[in-house]
Amino acid sequence: MSVKATHTKLIKEEAKRLGFLSCGISKTEFLEEEAPRLEAWLNKNMHGEMSYMENHFDKRLDPTKLVDDSKSVVSLLLNYFPSEIQQDTEAPKISKYAYGTDYHFVIKDKLKHLLNFIQDEIGEVSGRAFVDSAPVLDKAWAAKSGLGWIGKHSNLLTQKVGSFYFIAELIIDLELDYDAPVTDHCGSCTACIDACPTQAIVEPYVVDGSKCISYFTIELKNEIPIHMHGQFDDWMFGCDVCQDVCPWNRFSKPHNEPLFNPHPELLSMSKKDWEEITQEVFSQIFKKSAVKRTKYTGLIRNINFLDKNKT
Repeated sequence: MSVKATHTKLIKEEAKRLGFLSCGISKTEFLEEEAPRLEAWLNKNMHGEMSYMENHFDKRLDPTKLVDDSKSVVSLLLNYFPSEIQQDTEAPKISKYAYGTDYHFVIKDKLKHLLNFIQDEIGEVSGRAFVDSAPVLDKAWAAKSGLGWIGKHSNLLTQKVGSFYFIAELIIDLELDYDAPVTDHCGSCTACIDACPTQAIVEPYVVDGSKCISYFTIELKNEIPIHMHGQFDDWMFGCDVCQDVCPWNRFSKPHNEPLFNPHPELLSMSKKDWEEITQEVFSQIFKKSAVKRTKYTGLIRNINFLDKNKT
């Protein structure tokens, strides 16, 4: 076995030990196919008020601008599919990824362990860990690394486990054996496009972020436009519709990461509980959750907006 092959095997085995669903590796290079797509998406203002998407255009497409002399992008998937969901079918809904501890903390810890392991076992390797908070096109790299294909809803999809997982990466200055992309298995299916409550999937593989329920309930800081009344399907934080209806998610299996388990009270809260939630209860239930991103005032705004939908 070559040195590269040995190093690659070591890294993938350690990633598995750390609880990652899968690990794929690709060569750092300019993302030629993604460049015109990203430019067109930005030019059409599909990022809405997410102005940060306009920043660091070059860095998003070229990882060597993020890590000097980098050779490999190590892409990793971490399952978050829950074993149970919210019990009250009338209650406002939270996206499954936000049930437990904020994934940024959970994954960053695992990535630090993996990078330390690489440095201990292989030697002087420089690199950085990324969990969707830096200008890295996670899904593009994961697809390039053979971890799945990008579906018509623009999420990464795999035949074995669907799409309920987080994507993260290490960009390192170590040459490794690289994986090949897999083929697209969406076929003629349009389930996600047909089911999107706000018609945010404007064409196969293109999502207008400024029409997405996740954008309105998380990213938008101002009032939600009145013309969106009645279109939110009871989502108060994020939205899982395009993933819930995807046939490949029949194969999703519950995660085994204790930190992703929800606060004991979260799943049993009724519609009334949510409508009467106090700052104190919010702070208690979402102490380490990604839901803190909207703050209490943002969640109340979203819940009130859903209430108006009913009138």
